[in-house]
Amino acid sequence: MRKRLSTFIGLALLALGAAHAEPALYALDADHTYATFAIDHHGASVNRARFDEVAGSVRFDPVAKAGAIDLFVQVASVYSGSRGFDEHLLSPDLFDARQYPTMRFVSDRLVFDGERLIEVPGQLTLLGRTLPVTLKANQFKCYPNKRAKTEACGGDFEAVIDRTQWGMNYLVDAGMPKNVRITATIEAFRQ
Repeated sequence: MRKRLSTFIGLALLALGAAHAEPALYALDADHTYATFAIDHHGASVNRARFDEVAGSVRFDPVAKAGAIDLFVQVASVYSGSRGFDEHLLSPDLFDARQYPTMRFVSDRLVFDGERLIEVPGQLTLLGRTLPVTLKANQFKCYPNKRAKTEACGGDFEAVIDRTQWGMNYLVDAGMPKNVRITATIEAFRQ
């Protein structure tokens, strides 16, 4: 009886330890991680651009459904398909890349509805100002990645922000919209 009880207690402690394990560290896969934005252009078209240089860290514990994300976006990596537009995006009118070379999104919480990740609340630093932003999870999944020979977790996230909250007021008085749709596509390999 004592042997069974001690075995049961040992198994219970192991299970408890697994349920409260530290989140695993995931390294970003540069080939599948980037950020984008889209903004209406006079009601006729939509201006879109992509930032290809995103660095940072991801921690995730699938048992506890907990984690943290810390992303740095290099503003100079913007690409819209138009050299002139890219140069204007980097100017003091908009991203002011010389004075503010990075944007940063930091979250220390993931929100799940059952098994589904639904949002990532965090703080976005842009143009030297840090304000709360919650990214909606359009999709999120972990899977065994054969190429990397480890688990990969990835997702597609989006939010709509009012750019004037960060002081990006260019042409707002002339009728250009304040709202900008931002996205983050992230894939990371378990270390």
